[in-house]
Amino acid sequence: MMWRTKYIYYQINKQQMEVAAKFTKNVPQWKRFDAFASSWFSRLAWSIAYFSFFFVYTTSTWQWLLFPVALLMAPIYAVIINWYGHIFGYVNFKSKDTSKNLFKFDFLMMSKGCHNNHHNHCSNPNFGGVRWHEIDITYKIMQFLNFTGITEFKPYLKVKNQFKSTNFMT
Repeated sequence: MMWRTKYIYYQINKQQMEVAAKFTKNVPQWKRFDAFASSWFSRLAWSIAYFSFFFVYTTSTWQWLLFPVALLMAPIYAVIINWYGHIFGYVNFKSKDTSKNLFKFDFLMMSKGCHNNHHNHCSNPNFGGVRWHEIDITYKIMQFLNFTGITEFKPYLKVKNQFKSTNFMT
């Protein structure tokens, strides 16, 4: 599944695949940055940066065992969200796909485990907020950055809370 997803994103970056408007609404287009970020130069530069960090800060030989983890963290994260997020968990919204919310409280994945919420409201930066326990930590950071003037929110579709009770067992 990872190779298929990689191929799809490659086609999107090269504009060889059409993306539905609902997935691109209010999403900034940074073509030059995307081209740089998906280049081999960028990948090599990040690998060198990780290596340099380890070279400077490791105090023991065993810590080098964590180097492959640092290099593979993003692909592993993507597998957890995009694979498990379609198999395990609970559903807030009926959708045409198999997306599910992974965790009741998603601290480790910074709320990206609210996958079903994200698929239903693609342009909403808040992946949580549907049930009382769905707190999107990344969104809270974004709100803080917006409040301080470092960033600025663009308009987005707000999620209507369809749950009235706070007693959720599913």
